[in-house]
Amino acid sequence: MRTFVKSAAITKALKDTLPIMMGYLVLGLGFGILLSTKGYNFIWALAMCLMIYSGTMQYMDIELFFVPSLLTTALTALMSSARHLFYGISMVERYKKIHGLKKFYMIYALTDETYSLVCESDDEDYCFWVSLLDHSYWITGSVLGAVLGQILPFDSRGIDFALTSLFLIICTEQWLSSENHSPALTGFAASVMCLLIFGAENFLIPSMILITVSLFLLRGRIERKNV
Repeated sequence: MRTFVKSAAITKALKDTLPIMMGYLVLGLGFGILLSTKGYNFIWALAMCLMIYSGTMQYMDIELFFVPSLLTTALTALMSSARHLFYGISMVERYKKIHGLKKFYMIYALTDETYSLVCESDDEDYCFWVSLLDHSYWITGSVLGAVLGQILPFDSRGIDFALTSLFLIICTEQWLSSENHSPALTGFAASVMCLLIFGAENFLIPSMILITVSLFLLRGRIERKNV
């Protein structure tokens, strides 16, 4: 009976993660190709997927490798992935029931797309397989991209815009689906202000800090508008 339940969980996880697979393979290929253009082989792509496993940060790390500042890298990683703190908090009670190394892996593998599926299920096996399958898709795309980037001649111009375009689509969808545009306008204004003040090379961290502080101060007003 246990084997049948586990098999059903795997089948459902595979079916539900197919759309994620398509996105992860494409974005992973882009990351792997870009990484190879900087002189890093597929072993680096595999290591980054295993130790970092963050599409945003892995794309950013390609450039951060050449920034001689651990503080800048650490702050960038913290600010760009801070949303995962809230993902984790919402899953604390559910993941308390899981034991062994499986729990720690599932905490580590809680990406945006994985969270969107596992937060709707109480099935431990299903949540584990969603996490593992999504991770395997990202590893496959990234390693394959790095290999292809080394053996095939690629014009990598524009590939680095893949992640930016994804976030633009997400931003557009949220704008269209929300009646309150205050958070988006706040983020846009803060980014433009920091870009003008600090320049294109140094505006990222100040803009993230300013956005975080601004949204915290405006939280009450934003929540009243959403009621």
